[in-house]
Amino acid sequence: MELNLTGKTALITGASKGIGYSCALTLAAEGCNLHLAARNGAALAALKAEIEAKHDVTVTIHPADLGSAEAMIALDAAAGDYDILINNAGDIPAGPLEEVTDEAIRTGFELKVFGYITLSRLFWQKRKGKPDSVIINVIGNSGENWDAAYFAGSTGNASLMSFTKAIGGRSLDEGIRVVGVNPGPVDTDRMFKIMKRKAIDMLGDESRWKELYEKYPGKRPATAQEVADLCAFLASPKAGYITGTVVTIDGGISARGSVI
Repeated sequence: MELNLTGKTALITGASKGIGYSCALTLAAEGCNLHLAARNGAALAALKAEIEAKHDVTVTIHPADLGSAEAMIALDAAAGDYDILINNAGDIPAGPLEEVTDEAIRTGFELKVFGYITLSRLFWQKRKGKPDSVIINVIGNSGENWDAAYFAGSTGNASLMSFTKAIGGRSLDEGIRVVGVNPGPVDTDRMFKIMKRKAIDMLGDESRWKELYEKYPGKRPATAQEVADLCAFLASPKAGYITGTVVTIDGGISARGSVI
């Protein structure tokens, strides 16, 4: 399918690996110019070289710790004008209530919850009235499928779902679409951290985390590419009447009301 994204420019946070990395490759293949942000500058440089060797697009990298409002403001200023914002950076800690500290939660929320809101506000201010402006918030299905062993993630993700729907419900009046994507388990490094935590809670041994795959639909997690393909479609004019909603990609886990 031709997504009509050639010549558009996208800013992707958390782009050095996982879903952000796959989004970068997918949007580049569709002809998007890119601004890529993450902590790992070496990984970003390698991704930039990989993309520019394959596709006739411009890639600008922004190595930075994005865990503050000041960092997000600086990133937005450095990126200039762009058509598509993919909020993807985030690492909210897993673990039960008695183990996860307030400090750890605040650090996670500063990057993911407040970071998404800050960058969305900046994008909104510069893109009001400009057509084909899109914000995609990569959130997570724990926001609709609550998990006591990942209560901080459930809380943060639920807030971002509400933010997406609240802003996206009116955003088309300004020519901007705001949509969310709720992946379930995805085969990324971050998922492995959460899976090992779940294996401790459910099986008493983090080394047994692969056994949990047996509980998944299709006995597997999603791939990062599957999530990236969804993001690319939602970023495109083909999804031009989709806003104020969250699309879940978890093999039906949330629909059956289980964590895994």
